[in-house]
Amino acid sequence: MRYIQYFGTDAYTNIAMDAWLLSNLHADEPVFALWRNKNAVIIGRNQDTYEEINQDVVEQKDIQVVRRVTGGGAVYHDLGNICFSLFVPVTSETGKIDFGTFIQPVLKALQKMGIPAELTGRNDLVVDGKKISGNAQRMERGYVLHHGTLMYDVDIDTMVRALNVSDDKFISKAAKSVRSRVGMIHDIKPDLSYEDLMAGLMDELTNHGQDGEYELTDEQKQSIMDLRNNRFATWNWTYGESPAADFENEKRFPGGTLGISANLADGRIKDIDFTGDFLGLEEWRDIKDQFIGIPFTKEALLKVLNQANDEQQYFGSISNDEIASLLDVAKETNTDFV
Repeated sequence: MRYIQYFGTDAYTNIAMDAWLLSNLHADEPVFALWRNKNAVIIGRNQDTYEEINQDVVEQKDIQVVRRVTGGGAVYHDLGNICFSLFVPVTSETGKIDFGTFIQPVLKALQKMGIPAELTGRNDLVVDGKKISGNAQRMERGYVLHHGTLMYDVDIDTMVRALNVSDDKFISKAAKSVRSRVGMIHDIKPDLSYEDLMAGLMDELTNHGQDGEYELTDEQKQSIMDLRNNRFATWNWTYGESPAADFENEKRFPGGTLGISANLADGRIKDIDFTGDFLGLEEWRDIKDQFIGIPFTKEALLKVLNQANDEQQYFGSISNDEIASLLDVAKETNTDFV
């Protein structure tokens, strides 16, 4: 695959690049990028930012917070974390696209470097049961963005403090819990330097150096920076304003956390929002208008879902029946860090 050079370690810029390249590159063949962010929390497309971060820690440590265009949960990035993005033209039907198809080049590269990684769960790469990578996808007009992380040597203490643990008496316990569930490539293979890891990934993904750089024009680079400044670096995009809802509920399903909030008028939906770390392949807001005006009942909600979400493209593996059950299931909460 040919590769694209990202501009640096500014999270607003890098997340804007992911979004711009998905929407505008339109390459005939797959391309990829390897990049890093300085200290940052990257929020999933459908999450409530205030619920995911410890605002005091974020401000004290000058941690950037930015919302990405893909689903899934909030993740912490620093210079000990390698990010990869794959931009792939697809012809498959939505329901036939899976994470394994796109992660294979990265998985193969890791295994060649002596890291016995395997794909498991919803979207993770693990070594000996410990997570070293999380992944997410977004499809738009015939192209898939598949991006993920590789934890080389991440600062777990800062990760835990930044991701919504405010009480000091819980931080140590939380950090120990995270360490028991995640693996650092540096610990798994101590003789593999960061530079060697990057070189190994580049060698495998570029077909041993046969595929060169996909160079962006100055105009394209400026468009990316405009998107960064006008969207991804703005308060409104990352934090937004959520009006008080008449109904709220949330539950953890095997396919992820999903919450619903709705404003009602005369028993009908006036506004609706779905939040959580679910891994929808397409933007659920594309079908939002279909919910407006319908009766606020499980039957009416399920009717819209069965028509619009028949291939489960908007809420990942969470079923339509599970979504509709939010109207009568007691709220549950879940905290995760990786």
